[in-house]
Amino acid sequence: MRSPAPRALLAAASVAVAVAAADTYVVVLALTDMMRGVGVGIDALQRGTPIVSGFLLGYVAVLPLVGRVADVVDRRRVLLACLAVFVVGSVVTALAVELPVLVGGRVVQGAGGGGLVPATLALVADHWPAGRRGVPLGVVGAVQEVGSVLGPVLGAAVLVVADWRAIFWLTAVAGVLLAVAVVAAGGGGAPRPRPLPAVLGLLALGTGWLALAAPDALATSVTLGVPFVPFGGATSRVATPVGVVAVVLGLAATGAGLRGRLTALRRVDLLGAVLVGGALGCVVLTFAAADPEREVVGPLGYALLPVAVLLVVAYLAHHRHAVVPLVPRGLVRGRLVRALAVSLLSGVALVAVVVDVPLLARLVLTEDQAEAALVLVRFLVAVPVGALLGGWLLHRLAAGGVAAAGLALAAGGLAAMSTWGEGSLQQASSTVVLLATGLGVGLAVAPVNDAALEESDEDTHGTASALVVVARMVGMVVGLALLTAVGLHRYYGAVAALPDPTDTDALRAAAVVQVSSVFRGASVAAAVGAVVALTLGRGVRTADGDHRAGAAVGARG
Repeated sequence: MRSPAPRALLAAASVAVAVAAADTYVVVLALTDMMRGVGVGIDALQRGTPIVSGFLLGYVAVLPLVGRVADVVDRRRVLLACLAVFVVGSVVTALAVELPVLVGGRVVQGAGGGGLVPATLALVADHWPAGRRGVPLGVVGAVQEVGSVLGPVLGAAVLVVADWRAIFWLTAVAGVLLAVAVVAAGGGGAPRPRPLPAVLGLLALGTGWLALAAPDALATSVTLGVPFVPFGGATSRVATPVGVVAVVLGLAATGAGLRGRLTALRRVDLLGAVLVGGALGCVVLTFAAADPEREVVGPLGYALLPVAVLLVVAYLAHHRHAVVPLVPRGLVRGRLVRALAVSLLSGVALVAVVVDVPLLARLVLTEDQAEAALVLVRFLVAVPVGALLGGWLLHRLAAGGVAAAGLALAAGGLAAMSTWGEGSLQQASSTVVLLATGLGVGLAVAPVNDAALEESDEDTHGTASALVVVARMVGMVVGLALLTAVGLHRYYGAVAALPDPTDTDALRAAAVVQVSSVFRGASVAAAVGAVVALTLGRGVRTADGDHRAGAAVGARG
């Protein structure tokens, strides 16, 4: 599994992670154009929510499955497969002229992008020994955060010179180029292409392009247009003869690609992956589809949450009897449990800043959404810097100490934010607070991943990495909902106490109380995360300068 060019392979995989992260938020400024492109007016803006939440659904739901696959299949093959899925999703999104197809493309994009993260982290564990993984892990964490920061900027830059579809054509091209880079970095041991799946896949893409693009020269032709006529009065371009052929070819390509690998895939526990992925999907759709300024649970949340609980119960029962469960028995223990807790709590801290700083800026600084979002840049640029610094510090300090210091810094910054009000964002001190908070959140990234990888062995690195990412994403989605619930409770209480409920300034002050409550709750989460991080263990300097988990608090097991 080792590559003669591990740094080149890490570079290619890290850029792929950054591109996928950028794609999460690349639609922020293009959302209204995308909705118009599929026939949805801006007066029905809520119908565009699945364009964002669909990506998150695909991203999170596949993480446990891909993490486990990365443990039983060559990591590079997993990277290439994820890039292929990402490219297909990008092409479908670029060609979509109807909302269901657009959302479906975003889900597929998310599935491919999400799978890149655990496979890349597992590659780090393959090529760098314990004690020397800090910087590579910091690089992966940093590029992921950089991608998130650059996503809206890249989307806006493309929109200046082209329409929204160009964004996804560019990401598709980027995915192809990165796949070539992964193969090249693999050296002589690179995975060999299999002709039949490749040919079927290209035919599926070509036919799919015909179905979704429906070129006028063909679709309007009396003789050549028959394959483009929908079945039974349907309106979807997928429900046409050429669309059905594309789907069949895609399934055939997938089947051909899996041929000969069924023995390895039997160790993946597909049933367990469906149960866990379904539960995570229900959680994402419950909370990510909600408007954080007005509601806690999305439109379908009260129906989806019971389904999520049933799926979790079903998985736990399945886990007890499965020959090879999705999450290997004995993996989730000791330091890994504590690493997952820290990852979850850092996700709460991160999302509170990302969502509520722009909200506060719109309340006390400007009504322009773009200008309010720019306030957040001061925080976002510091997060990847913190991730790199945290990885570098692992060569000199204990993982638990680095993560704890970072989250303590973030807790202090969030506590300061909870006191902000009118005029606060115009003071120079706000920049210092935002930079310190971003630096603190970033510092915890590499130590948490390092602790998870040290607690697992080579056969479970992918699963452990996936669980860390899942914990962070769940912390972001659920944490925001819970903090918003607290904030809304205080907001409605403040409004009820107003002598004049039509007083605009008083209502704005009540909204500031809501935001302050979110910051205060996130500060508590970061502080608890700092305390838990201290239990991740001490580093012991060896003769060659490496660090190992000590026998004190946080030793293995």
